Amino acid sequence: MEALGTLGGADVARVLDVYRDVLRLHQDFINRLNVYPVPDGDTGTNMALTVESVVTELDELGAGGALEMGAVCKAIAHGSLMGARGNSGVILSQLLRGSTKVLAGAEQAGPADVARALRAASEAAREAVLRPVEGTILTVAHAAAEGAERGIKAGTGLLGMLESAHEVAADALARTPEQLPVLAQAGVVDAGGTGYLLMLDSFLHVIDGRPLPEPPVLGPDGPSRVAAAYPEGAWDAESAMAADSDDSGTHLRYEVMYMLEAADETMPAFKEVWAGIGDSIVVVGGEGLWNCHIHTNDVGASIEAAIDAGRPRNIRVTDLVEQMQEERWVRDATVALGTAGQEEPSGPPPRTAVVAVANGVGVGRIFRSLGVHYLVAGGQSMNPSTAQILEVVEGTPSSEVVLLPNNDNIRPVAMQVCELASKPVRVVPTSGIVEGFAALLEYDPEAGADDNAASMAASARRVLAGEVTQAVRDATGPMGPIKAGDWMGLSRDGIEVVGESMGEAACALLAKLLGDDHELVTLIEGEGSGAADTRQVTEWLAENRADLAVEVHYGGQPLYPYLISIE
Repeated sequence: MEALGTLGGADVARVLDVYRDVLRLHQDFINRLNVYPVPDGDTGTNMALTVESVVTELDELGAGGALEMGAVCKAIAHGSLMGARGNSGVILSQLLRGSTKVLAGAEQAGPADVARALRAASEAAREAVLRPVEGTILTVAHAAAEGAERGIKAGTGLLGMLESAHEVAADALARTPEQLPVLAQAGVVDAGGTGYLLMLDSFLHVIDGRPLPEPPVLGPDGPSRVAAAYPEGAWDAESAMAADSDDSGTHLRYEVMYMLEAADETMPAFKEVWAGIGDSIVVVGGEGLWNCHIHTNDVGASIEAAIDAGRPRNIRVTDLVEQMQEERWVRDATVALGTAGQEEPSGPPPRTAVVAVANGVGVGRIFRSLGVHYLVAGGQSMNPSTAQILEVVEGTPSSEVVLLPNNDNIRPVAMQVCELASKPVRVVPTSGIVEGFAALLEYDPEAGADDNAASMAASARRVLAGEVTQAVRDATGPMGPIKAGDWMGLSRDGIEVVGESMGEAACALLAKLLGDDHELVTLIEGEGSGAADTRQVTEWLAENRADLAVEVHYGGQPLYPYLISIE
């Protein structure tokens, strides 16, 4: 095909459509690489979901080639702002928004227009980050703009200009480990930058029919082996940018995101407050609506700053240590729970209903058997929105509701529901599934939400929780070196033990957590657990703690073959 000399609105829309597809192909690879051993990387997913929102907005403009550039740019700007996920998604949103401010003024964008758009994108993204860190997507975007400008000076057309942008950006991506020592130590490069480079690949595909890069084959041997097979590598942009704050000795555990309705003149003071409580700060938007992101250890202060400035909504708090593959959890949990969460309980409604956030078909059945009336698919980093939980709460026929978030990440969102609901709603601050089970032992359908919340919270506090999962990459933990494939036993305090098998890790975790006063151990079997592994654990308990009662239930939860409750 003959290469395009200019880009119209329909061409730009096509680039975003292709970009969405290629991000989807590569997102699992990007997600897999991280310095943390737990399966938690989601940079690729965040970027893909951000572009997915853009494509959805573009689809609403209508099909065909008569799309006007101004309307396309408006849809890209709005869709990326509202759909941004995670630090990498927010930065990508600002890159897209910055470029549309240039492209919107050109019905047919030529080489100079696109080069100026790449420069505007880079500057907009860098302005949005309070303390920019080199060796991230910001570095790669800056290099792309420089490469585009070189192409313009050389007198090339649109294709040559974008080839130059791609070449310089790819070189900058390969050199990101020189800028962040933690990247060099891990043997990988920036994931966000890798995702950004795919956008340039999408431009070249639409303009000249260039083939899109195929995602690498994921191997079992950890990030170094996979990175060697894929020279452009990947890196979790959230972790890379947070690493800059580690120089001060501070570990920022929580990611806070929300939309903020606030007057533009209030934002300098807002940013100043945030600068004192966290890092990886990104604030994008304008004209009264802002998408805000921060890594911090003070969740309350980060939200209070928004209340001082205006009205925050769609608040999302993620524990970066426990973060997991969000997209798969959404898909698997929704499929597993099916429509169970929307089934009407038989008989007259109780005074107080229970709504629980859960994943796994077996976990859902257990919650049902213990008295839960409605289920919301979610868990770990798969955080349902305030709107999703509120919809279920409002749909309950009971006059009052108790919420079981069953995850620290989801608890702040559940608290928002209390303020928005038209009926009394109380949250029991359960941090995990087994705490949710324990809380339900004190549930009284005919008592009020306040009384239930108090007694259920006390019951939840009496349980000691543990988890077993497999390391997905090499790392160093409090127990020493961890290799990809090792099995880890975790408590609420972090990694407690490392073993060669899931059964060994489960037994070692129990040995560390069990006290003389404990009476009951409950094992919740998830995906990957087998009869032999469970028998190894129950036989260990029979031999070492014959005084304990032991129960085994099927949960079906992903990624964690065993959840352990000790009472």
